[in-house]
Amino acid sequence: MDWERPYATDEEKMRLTVRLSRENVERETGGPFGAAILEAATGRLVAVGMNSVVRLSNAVLHGEIVAVMLAQQRLGTFSLAAPGLPAHELVTSCDPCAMCLGAILWSGVKRVVCGASREDATALRFDEGPVFPASYAYLRERGIAFVQGVCRDEARAVLELYRRRAGVIYNP
Repeated sequence: MDWERPYATDEEKMRLTVRLSRENVERETGGPFGAAILEAATGRLVAVGMNSVVRLSNAVLHGEIVAVMLAQQRLGTFSLAAPGLPAHELVTSCDPCAMCLGAILWSGVKRVVCGASREDATALRFDEGPVFPASYAYLRERGIAFVQGVCRDEARAVLELYRRRAGVIYNP
């Protein structure tokens, strides 16, 4: 990772998470999902996370969860919205599942950028849980902005690569 490089656009940020998810698949170190936490104003990379469910036999180690955990640890805080911190955003290669949406609420991020859609993930038989339009409305009401479909084709291509390689679907 180039920790000094600023990521200026949503597309640059998404291509980073898509690259992480692709490397995770190609190296057979986890599922086809990657995420990053960045400072919203500067595009400075704070932490990255790749899906580690199968590799570490832990159902909660989704890319988003890992990225949030590492960002909070790196910054020494349990909230990325703690006083004195800049606003943070989560960029994820796929729309978040129900668990990750819950974690987003508590993480302190103020913006979420998504690549592939929930439908793209469920087409591979990943169970994304009870996610409804009201789930997003609830988070938006609490000040969390969502941008979906950024570089969707590139993100969806990683899901297809995982399917072709017969990757483990751990929550069918």
